[in-house]
Amino acid sequence: MTYIELSAWFLGAAVVVAIAASLLAGRRRASLAGIGITVAVLFLLTAVFDTLMIATGLFHYSSGHLLGIHIGLAPLEDFAYPIAGAILLPALWAALRARRRSRVGPTGEEDHS
Repeated sequence: MTYIELSAWFLGAAVVVAIAASLLAGRRRASLAGIGITVAVLFLLTAVFDTLMIATGLFHYSSGHLLGIHIGLAPLEDFAYPIAGAILLPALWAALRARRRSRVGPTGEEDHS
């Protein structure tokens, strides 16, 4: 299995779980603008820090398993994980927050029934 195949499966699973979590969150879904900004920032940070870590020799990739597209020294496949996190985590947070709010009664106390 190549890195891009592994990344695609990982990113696909994150998107599916994020969609399910968004449906559970209802009106309290994560902000698309916030997710977009987070993706952009994580993309930039990944490009900078992965390039630095690869340049210093902390790790390397087998070129036979890469597409060959790089941003700085970071292979394209490296960007799937932070992007998946930026998509998945806000959706999970919104779903958990919506679930908690549905359990809280009008007095602010949790309903334990």
